[in-house]
Amino acid sequence: MTPAFYTDRLSVRPGERFTLHASVRGPAKLEIARVGLHREVVATFDGVATAEHPVPDDADAKGCGWPACLEVEAGDWRSGYYDLVLTDATGQSTRHFVCVRPAKGKRSANAAIVLATNTYHSYNWWGGASAYSDVTSLMTGKKSFPEAMEGAIGVLSTQRPFIQLIVGAPEDAPRLINMRKRGFNEAPFASDMAWMLSHGCSPYDGSAGFLNKWEHAFTVWAEREGYVIDYHTDYDLDAEADVLEGYSCALFVGHSEYWSAKERDQVERFVDAGGGAAILSGNTCFWKVRWEDEGRTYVCKKWRGFEDEADRADPANATHLWSHPAFGRPEANLTGLSFILGGYHRLGMCVARGQAGFTIYDDKHWALAGSDLFYGDVIGDDVPLIGYENDGCRFQFDDYGLPKATPMLGVPENLEIIGVAPCALGEEPDRGYAPLIPPERLDVLAEAAYGDPSPENQAKILKGHAVVASFKRGKGEVFNSGTTEWAHGLAAGNPFIAQITRNVLSRFGVTPTR
Repeated sequence: MTPAFYTDRLSVRPGERFTLHASVRGPAKLEIARVGLHREVVATFDGVATAEHPVPDDADAKGCGWPACLEVEAGDWRSGYYDLVLTDATGQSTRHFVCVRPAKGKRSANAAIVLATNTYHSYNWWGGASAYSDVTSLMTGKKSFPEAMEGAIGVLSTQRPFIQLIVGAPEDAPRLINMRKRGFNEAPFASDMAWMLSHGCSPYDGSAGFLNKWEHAFTVWAEREGYVIDYHTDYDLDAEADVLEGYSCALFVGHSEYWSAKERDQVERFVDAGGGAAILSGNTCFWKVRWEDEGRTYVCKKWRGFEDEADRADPANATHLWSHPAFGRPEANLTGLSFILGGYHRLGMCVARGQAGFTIYDDKHWALAGSDLFYGDVIGDDVPLIGYENDGCRFQFDDYGLPKATPMLGVPENLEIIGVAPCALGEEPDRGYAPLIPPERLDVLAEAAYGDPSPENQAKILKGHAVVASFKRGKGEVFNSGTTEWAHGLAAGNPFIAQITRNVLSRFGVTPTR
């Protein structure tokens, strides 16, 4: 049996305890290490008494129920992402993690990064299925892709291990973007299929997680630059209403796709009171989710929201698109942008030969100070910067040739557009190629955007733009990079992206300590 384990909670403060539940041939060894610019081992436990346990048929929805094998007290460890590696008697290792938060009332920085752990849970298919698909049946060939998607579950347990390519991706894991443009008459492709096949990677494993992904890349850059940042998880903002109190900047990095109502409420209060939200992400706050059973159950029904009796009886508590008319709270009210008005770039036939960089329009914007950028310049095409999922807005050009936001679907009228790039929300049918990124529920998206799911409006939804922008909200301000790949621009050492990021952090009250 492949070794696996989970923890009873994903975040702790110094002095708090978390418990391991494992199915591992014992005795085992646990190593705990903080991962940032360097890997720092903070604790090891030898001779952990573990045993192998069966996996329940409903582990994905109801958890594993394995007995506890070790309780760990977090020491005086600095805030960060901590990699947990459990190695069995044969030398096989398996991973999990905990987020160490600052001590209660002892904020150690002006900036807080909110790890996108809701996204981790949504994509996790350990034990069978995820919020996307019956992935086990898909990977074993028992179901076709459409059949497997019908097997997605909307109630997921946090009391189970994570798929290892989600929490333990190796350094050579490919990015979710085609690193080169599609050649003349070349068949469409997506990412590095050869790598995925050789590593048994599902179509979902690259979309979530910390190690060797977006949040990790940002952390390495930030620590190298001398920034000190506190760490929290999505669930922390749901469970505690005052997590962001005292910070000047909240960071959302990579793929912060799933937000609960309490999390969103807190971020909105934070910005309205004068805080800065630095969204270095794409597809941000797209799906509304909820938590139950003190964080042990995660509800994410996606397109099937409102279908069961409980959700119909209490629609405000349902889970669906944040842009769904029933909620009256499109995500762009907070983020400034929406994935519905953006889409994919350099994946399959979605802008397959795109430049993968932003064309700069507002070269006098505060975020570009000292960046040596001018009107018409393209940034990030060498990274490439724009790929996978991107948020945007509709706009029109004014008499000065500058794009001005169209206030729709929550996009604020005072949005300041810095740069844009074309995107597609899916591949158009009947273009002579087998679709790799078929659009999902264009009728629902058209209804949200235009109030009418007509074929004409569905066709409008297919084409969009990635947008990098900012706007003032209440007493605070929001900067939105509009792309999941911003952190990869930092990792690549792109000087333009680095300078813009420094400007954003400085404007939001965050400066290096050295």
